[in-house]
Order: sequence, then C-alpha cells, then structure tokens
Amino acid sequence: MIYLDNAATTMRKPPQVAEAVVTAMNTMGNASRGAHAEALTASRIVYNTRVKLAELFHCPRPDHVVFTMNSTEALNIAIHGLLREGDHVVTTMMEHNSVLRPLYRHQNENGGSLSFVQTDALGRPIYEQFESLIRPETRAIVCTHASNLTGNMVDLDRVGAIAKAHGLLFIVDASQTAGAHEIDMERMGIDVLCFTGHKGLMGPQGTGGLCVREGVEIDFWKVGGSGVQSYLKTHPAEYPTRLEAGTLNSHGIAGLSAALDFIKETGRANIEAHEDRLMRRLYEGVSAIEGVKVYGDFTGAEKAAIVALNIRDYDSAIVSDELAQTYEIATRPGAHCAPLMHEALGTTEQGAVRFSIAWYNTEADIDAAIRAVRELAEE
Repeated sequence: MIYLDNAATTMRKPPQVAEAVVTAMNTMGNASRGAHAEALTASRIVYNTRVKLAELFHCPRPDHVVFTMNSTEALNIAIHGLLREGDHVVTTMMEHNSVLRPLYRHQNENGGSLSFVQTDALGRPIYEQFESLIRPETRAIVCTHASNLTGNMVDLDRVGAIAKAHGLLFIVDASQTAGAHEIDMERMGIDVLCFTGHKGLMGPQGTGGLCVREGVEIDFWKVGGSGVQSYLKTHPAEYPTRLEAGTLNSHGIAGLSAALDFIKETGRANIEAHEDRLMRRLYEGVSAIEGVKVYGDFTGAEKAAIVALNIRDYDSAIVSDELAQTYEIATRPGAHCAPLMHEALGTTEQGAVRFSIAWYNTEADIDAAIRAVRELAEE
C-alpha cells in the first residue's frame, strides 16, 4: 500500500517510536505518582518531552507545555477556558471542525459571536478582513496554521501582529504543520499553540497538547488527581498540572519523545523540503491531466504537503475507493471535517480526494499516484 493519507495520521513512523512505547509499557510507572525508580523514570521522560516541544515551538517555559490526547482536546481546552460570556471571535473559513464546533458551542451556550475571514478563489485567506472584523467585544483570533483540505497556510506573523496590536488572544491550530513547518510562538505572537502528536510530529495517536504563553490563564478543563497538593479541595493552579488532571498517556509521550529526537536529528527543515518537493511533483503531474481539478494555491513559497483534487464530476469517495482497491493507494475523500472550506471551493456535494505527503513517502509513490489519476481520468 502506498500511504498518502498523512494529513489524517502518519502511519509510517520512525522505528524508535514503537520501540520507545514498548519499552515504556514494560518499565515505566505513573509520572508524579511516587518516588520509586519506575515512577521517576516516567516523570523524567514526560518532563524531557516538554522541554523538546518547548524548544521546537519556541515556547519559553517547558512547564507551560500541557499534554492532551490530541489537538481537538487542546483546542477545546483553550477555547472554552479563555472565552467568556458574550465574547466575539474572529476565525476563518479554512477551519477544521476541531475549531468550528467549540466556537459554535461558545456561540450557543455563552452568547458569543463569530466572524469569518473569507477566502479567495484559491482558498487563501483575505488578510485585510482580520482587522476589519475586529469589534470592541472581540477577545480572540482563532485560526489554523494550514488548511487540512488545501494545504494553504496562514501567515501567522502577519495575523499575530494584528492580534497584538488590538490586545487580542491569538490561538493557533497547528495540527497540519507541527513537526514539518517552522513555528515560533514568540516571534509569531502566539498565545496558545494547539498541536497533535500523531501527524507531522510522527508520534503515537493519543498524544498532543498546547503550549501556553506566560501570563495566559486558561480556566480548569477538568479536576481530579494530580499527584501533588493532595489535601487541597481545589485543583492545583500551576501549569502544567492546572490542565492535566488524571494519569497522563506516558507510554504515548515516550513514543512522542522518540519522534521528536528523530525530527531534531533529521532536521525539521529537511523534512519540510522533502515533503514540499514531493508535493509539488504530484501537483505538476496531476494538474496537467485533462479532467482533473486541483484545489489550493501552489504559487507561494510555503504550503503544507497536501494536494486535493477531483476528477471530472466523479464522486470523491468512488475515486478514493478505486485508488485503494485497484492501485493500493491510500487517500482521503469527502468533506475532511472542513465544511466551510468546501463551501468556499464549491465542493460541498462532490467532496475532494486528498493526497497528503510525509517524510517516508518517495518519488516512486508520487509517480504511481500520478499514473493512477491519469488512468482514472482517461476512463
């Protein structure tokens, strides 16, 4: 199977990731729940992983790196923990449901309001609208770093500067970029960065988190066991314990730690360059085929490694199934949990077939995908 569904999860991981998980399951106790060797080993691995993530994302304080199950949980924690009754939020048409549904919930339950930055014909955000949509009651800008449908990226430096100029919180969904693209929380003015471990970071599923700028106080998401200050009737207020009630997925975090080592040794920029080269090779190949429509902007210097397309008026699910069954190529069809982006592109009914590339893909994978699309278009 040629695996080109990496925007959903990177199935092929560095071998040391699985090895680290197995070792952890056989040797680690519960982090922060004891002073014996096994518990201390778990605590050290968890802490060292915070340090590695803080370094990768330029988060000044490792103790402000909070672990969650995925970016959806991280986004819920950030959005519901920071927005108050009546707050207005600026977001974009590019968002995944992991952003949209918490914001709709804020709208329905807290009387909040939302404004959406529109996109142009290529699915790029219209940047002038970020500032024009700000109101006196605006509290935050919440946006993705890259569309999971088109791969188009948001200029976080530009949007972060707008947020800072207006005293707004800036919450970023880095699900599609963490691990492969540069993210500098300090330079970009990001207050809360939400990420998942199982995509570009090449870690296990069930890992993710949020990096929180110092001074940003997110309300408690859940309370309970913390391993410290057990006689308090309230949950400890210090980060990261503040948002980490209950036992962590330390086994998964050990795997994530190994993945972060691989990224550092390989070089994040090298990973980005490899994925970008293959993505553009795929785009150039399929965009030249009669009857194929490709979505997104491929003219810019930076783009997530995604090529979404349709073949004539064929249903995207049928095309994706044919790719899997006949050509053994894994892709993702349908709506991709990105309803507004499909509305903007006019693909609500047809959906789109998404090819998404990662470090372990090769030129041979890409050429096989181009041949398959060409044959399907010629049928």
